[in-house]
Amino acid sequence: MRYTDIAIIGGGLAGSTATAMLGRAGIPTILIDPHRVYPFDFRVEKIGGDLQLERFARTGLAESVLRSATLDGENWIARFGRLLDRQPSRQYGIMYDALIAAIRNEIAGPAEFICDKVINVATSSERQRLVLANGEEISARLVVLANGLNVGLRRMLGIERLVTSFCHSISLGFDFVPVGRPAFPFAAMTYFSERPSDRIPYITLFPIGNRMRANLFTYRKADDPWLRAMRRNPVETLNAALPRLRRLTGEFDIAGDIKIRPADIFVSTGYRQAGVVLVGDAFASTCPVTGTGTDKVFTDVAQLCNVHIPAWLSTDGMGEEKITAFYDDPVKTACDAWSNAKAFSFREVSVGSGPTWRAQRWARFFGYLGRGWLRRLHNPAAAASTTQPANHFRQRPHAADRA
Repeated sequence: MRYTDIAIIGGGLAGSTATAMLGRAGIPTILIDPHRVYPFDFRVEKIGGDLQLERFARTGLAESVLRSATLDGENWIARFGRLLDRQPSRQYGIMYDALIAAIRNEIAGPAEFICDKVINVATSSERQRLVLANGEEISARLVVLANGLNVGLRRMLGIERLVTSFCHSISLGFDFVPVGRPAFPFAAMTYFSERPSDRIPYITLFPIGNRMRANLFTYRKADDPWLRAMRRNPVETLNAALPRLRRLTGEFDIAGDIKIRPADIFVSTGYRQAGVVLVGDAFASTCPVTGTGTDKVFTDVAQLCNVHIPAWLSTDGMGEEKITAFYDDPVKTACDAWSNAKAFSFREVSVGSGPTWRAQRWARFFGYLGRGWLRRLHNPAAAASTTQPANHFRQRPHAADRA
C-alpha cells in the first residue's frame, strides 16, 4: 500500500495542472494516467484572451508553460470577405499533447507520476482506496477525478452523466496551407460565417510554430453528409461554405488528416460524495465553440488547489460537507454558469433565424467594423498596411519546408 494526501486520476489538462500546483505547494500528490507521454488528442489548441490568461496565471504555471507556445500578436476579424478589424492579440497556439508535456514538466516533489490505470476505487469520509492495473494499491485522503469523458470509475461510485444537449456542436481541426506564395498575409484570423444556413459560427486560423492551424466549428448532426464531404474534398467543401474567405487568405490547401470531434453538453449527477471531487470535463462539459472549456478547467483547479485542498487537509476527515464547499464555491459556480449560458447563446446568435438573432449578427458585424475604423483613425500606419496586408506581415515557411 502506498500512502499520499491526494490521488489524481487522469493526466490531461485538469489533472496535470492540479498535480503541478499541489507539488509546488508541498502537498504529497500522486497523478495516475496510462500515458507516460500524452498522445495526440484534438482538444485545446490555443490559449488566449485576457480573462483566460488571467485564470491560467492563477495556477502559477502560465509563464513557464506558455514559453512552449506560439504567440500570434495580432488577429484579423473578418466576415463577407471583408477585413473588419486587426486586433492586438494574445493568443498562444499549442497542440494539446505539447501543452500537457509542458505542464507535466512543472511537476516536482512531493508530487509524483505513476504510469498505470486505476481499475477500482472505494471512497469514505476518512481515506480512499485505489487499485491499479498492476495490482498496486494507493491510500489517499482525497481522490480527484480528472479523467475527462471516461465514465467507468464515476459509475463505480454512482456518479452519472445527464446530457443536456446531444451533439451540440462539432469541431474540425486541420493544417491550413498557402498555395502559390510562401505565407498568409496575417498572423491569425477569425472569420465569421457568411450565411447562417451553413451552420458555421466561424473558422479561426492561428500559428503553431511554422504551421497555420485551422479550427472550424459547425452546428450539425454527427451523421451529416457535409462532414464526409469535408473529409473527402475539404478545400471545395470549405470554399462552398465560406465562398469569400479566399479574398483574404488567397488560394489555400488543407494538409494532413482532418480531425472531427462532436461535443455533447452534459453535467454530472450524484457527485456530492465524501472523499472524491470532480474537476474539468469529469464534472461538466461545455461547447468548444465558445472556448470556455479551458476557463472552466483553470478555474476548477485554481480554486481547488489554492483554496479548498489546503483547508481540507488542515483538519481530519474528508466528509461530504468539505467536498460540497468546492461545488458551491462562488468563483467556480459563476464560471460554470457563464460557460453554459454562452454555449447556448452563441449557437443561437450564429444560426438563429429570428429577427432578434439577425439583428445581433449585424450588431456584431458593425461593432467589429466600428472598432476597426477607430483603431485605424488612431493609427494611420495600421490603416495603410490594411490596404496592402501582404507587405506588412512576417513571412512563414511554406508547408513543404516544414519538418
